[in-house]
Amino acid sequence: MDSGRLFYFCPMDNLLLFDDPAIRGSLLPFTFTRPVADIRVGILKISEKWRVHLGAEISYLTQKYLKDRFQRKPGTQLAINGAWLPNEQAIACLKQLKENQALFFGKTLLASYIGETEKNLDSAKEKEAIQLDFDPVLIQKSSTIFQLNGAEIASDFKLITEGRESALITDPHTKVYAPENIFIEPGAVIRAAVLNAENGPIYIGKNTEIQEGSLIRGPFALCEGSTVNMGAKLRGDTTVGPFSKVGGEISNSVIFGYSNKGHEGFLGNSVIGEWCNLGADTNTSNLKNNYASVKIWDYTKGSFADTGLQFCGLMMGDHAKSGINTMFNTGTVVGVGANIFGGGYPRNFIPSFSWGGREGMSTYQFHKFKETAIAVMARRKVEWTKKDEEILHWIFELTKTYRIWETSS
Repeated sequence: MDSGRLFYFCPMDNLLLFDDPAIRGSLLPFTFTRPVADIRVGILKISEKWRVHLGAEISYLTQKYLKDRFQRKPGTQLAINGAWLPNEQAIACLKQLKENQALFFGKTLLASYIGETEKNLDSAKEKEAIQLDFDPVLIQKSSTIFQLNGAEIASDFKLITEGRESALITDPHTKVYAPENIFIEPGAVIRAAVLNAENGPIYIGKNTEIQEGSLIRGPFALCEGSTVNMGAKLRGDTTVGPFSKVGGEISNSVIFGYSNKGHEGFLGNSVIGEWCNLGADTNTSNLKNNYASVKIWDYTKGSFADTGLQFCGLMMGDHAKSGINTMFNTGTVVGVGANIFGGGYPRNFIPSFSWGGREGMSTYQFHKFKETAIAVMARRKVEWTKKDEEILHWIFELTKTYRIWETSS
């Protein structure tokens, strides 16, 4: 075997996206329910970016309890750090990587070949270490998702629209600025809205609806099957993932998909997982009154950590809900399956499967959570499966230690 040859051993049409343990912990609660590469930033998920860039088949090296849903394909593959966002520079570098080499940025492993029988990436330590000579674009903590979202919308926009022709906006009452920066997929319906793409592109996915009186500024992405309700004010650097409904005011936020923020209320500098619902007039604070940098819960430290950011809102894991008039303080982290309601500000860290608010918390028992989740998913014509139940029950048990009222009773 000639160790000097390139990519004939493992073609780049079969990629394995792996969870970096340190990065995965910093991306909780979102990575409780998905691999790092399944995170949406920009228009596409990280895995989708790699697939489109390379025409590649994607598989995952992730947590044991997630493996049935996010499977690993057989055979030797090029393993790539799932937090690494692809661009032309990154791909050009990977095309030079040899079988006996491992690519690092400092101590962070970015890429290495991995054999079918290898359960992890320990073999990378034995290979020739190659240091990347430029800064990779990495999603390293939850706030990075909204920080990078505007740039990633622009990057994804170019990637998926280049050489294609946008559908036309036929509604005479819709006002458009910088139409060359707007792309409309087939089946989208737009009525009496204002779309301003002067500061960045606007992508409108297929079978979406933008209702009357909506104000949208780019960079902005509305993914397949989603709805913008009447009178919404959607500021730049915002992504609304597929099959979601949004209204009120949203700024520099990412909604992964299948979630609702359909009513009035402000959401800013925030990340919302899948199957979430923000009740009417739910508001998030994204700026402290004293303009100090925001601290948020860090799962890797088991304590609050300074983000270094002046603006940081709500990080909400999958299947979480808020009741009407809920107020989230600056830098609040809400775990998977939590149900928050009541007056005043709840605590800034709300563990998974919590039930309650400022007046106190109890455990959202799994059988009750499951009943709600089945009903919510059925509204989107998505079936609750045995895999859903196994994964979420595992998370319920895994996060028990955070529910201090359980551990102290």
